[in-house]
Amino acid sequence: MKFIFTFVLLLFLSPLLKAQAFVYKPVNPAFGGDTFNYQWLMSSAEAQNKQKDKTAETKPQTDLERFKANLNAQLLSQISSSLYKQQFGTDGIKAGSYTFGSYSVDVYPSADGLTLNILDTNTGEQTQVIIPNQ
Repeated sequence: MKFIFTFVLLLFLSPLLKAQAFVYKPVNPAFGGDTFNYQWLMSSAEAQNKQKDKTAETKPQTDLERFKANLNAQLLSQISSSLYKQQFGTDGIKAGSYTFGSYSVDVYPSADGLTLNILDTNTGEQTQVIIPNQ
């Protein structure tokens, strides 16, 4: 009897019940949320950040330090220019293997252009430079 009463009660109450679909709206604007949330999310993230910005702590260089850095850059530029002319001459880079101190440079033509493989024999670091065909 209890079962029939519950069934009849649900049958009569069911037209009165209403439901709606759940819709998810993200908060973060990067994932489709409202763009006005950006500033709030950014300030919240910055407030929680415990890391210190090391670049902000650097002191401005004095005139003497700037002069020293500029002089070093010019000297290194002159030395590299001189080494370039010694190794490659005035005709430019040609295919082959070259050694500059602890750097080993292999130059060879490839489909993309002239390829330079540069290896630091002290640390084992390696990089590749491709000079495209003209």
